[in-house]
Amino acid sequence: MFKGGMASMMQKAQKMQEDMQKAQAEIKNLTATGKAAGGAVQVTINGEHEATNLQIDEGVMDDKDMLEDLILTAINDATKQIADASATKMQSATGGMKLPGGMNLPF
Repeated sequence: MFKGGMASMMQKAQKMQEDMQKAQAEIKNLTATGKAAGGAVQVTINGEHEATNLQIDEGVMDDKDMLEDLILTAINDATKQIADASATKMQSATGGMKLPGGMNLPF
């Protein structure tokens, strides 16, 4: 009975690993657009946290300090969207099981 249980556990672990690899591939393909000042500044990033697009409305270009703050706000907004979507996909792949911090899976 122990051997059957161990085989079942190994199959479940392999399935979880496959699901996590699929989720990681999907995460790489994610994009998110962070916005600031009602969309006057927009930054698009991908699932690898690389900026892929930046749009700035001319109306906010007069104040350098404000523009810098708006760009940071838009980047942080997009980053949070990617992080939230990634967490959701990984939670789905692990069946809601919480993994220890710093645990880099798949194995």
